[in-house]
Amino acid sequence: MKLADLVKCAGDKSRFQSLDDYVDFARRFLDFLAGDGVQARIVARNEPNYLFIQFKRDGNFNVTRPINSELLIEAKDSICLNGLERVIALARDAKRRTEKDRVFLRRTIYTLQQCIGAALDALPSGKSNTARKLNGDLFERLIRILVNHAGFACESGTVSVPVMADGTEQFRMSYQHDLVVKQGEVVRLIGSVKTSSKDRLDKIFVDKFLYSKITGTCVPHVAVFLNDVQRKATPKPNQFGVSATFLPGHFKGFTIKLNPLDGVYYCDLRPNMREDPWLASRIRTIDRFFCDDLPRFVP
Repeated sequence: MKLADLVKCAGDKSRFQSLDDYVDFARRFLDFLAGDGVQARIVARNEPNYLFIQFKRDGNFNVTRPINSELLIEAKDSICLNGLERVIALARDAKRRTEKDRVFLRRTIYTLQQCIGAALDALPSGKSNTARKLNGDLFERLIRILVNHAGFACESGTVSVPVMADGTEQFRMSYQHDLVVKQGEVVRLIGSVKTSSKDRLDKIFVDKFLYSKITGTCVPHVAVFLNDVQRKATPKPNQFGVSATFLPGHFKGFTIKLNPLDGVYYCDLRPNMREDPWLASRIRTIDRFFCDDLPRFVP
């Protein structure tokens, strides 16, 4: 398939309604990357597990976002993507799932989303804001589809919160959430789903604080992120590195001084999220959300 067709597909949210739609697109994009349709593959100078794809003229010679080659599934192995529906259905079954299933979840979710993001990176620079919005919306949708496949009823939308005073409802406030998991009519979990924590982290903590304060409840609030890494130009022309967009000081400050989130999950952890014991105890890989915490939040 030509790059123009892939970009057109990635830019049309109506083409991504089911898990099969995501898998089909990823397989086609991976096949494109494995062919001769790209100008170059550029290895990050400071973290060589990341690479960048430079498109040819049909992609405006654009360079993609950083892609973690240790997580991205290659075209020769893309047939395994078809197993995602089976594996996600096993997520809550501790007796049947394996460590291999957990790794598969991390790599597959990352691959499905990065194929969309990388395709959108071929758009002209004037459409970068549109690309970011599309990419974010499709990641939210992917996580909701997976939560449903794991056997939990979820949706996005507005939660109407009654504001009480002296035992009487005074008015209602509306909160828009990316992920609302219910058991019957009872809200069991509220989630924020973003491709990156950049410029969004503070709001997630504040949302939990306000919701809990106004309702007098302890509904768990979680955050699901794809990654927190961006492209960084190096002093030499046509060379690139990566830099982190995660702000550990903000994360620690809001956790300690405002309120901790009930779960923070990444497809692609930054090194300090593994090496810093305090961060490692609070930030987990995305398989932990599906396999361990989601069944705990919604028994």
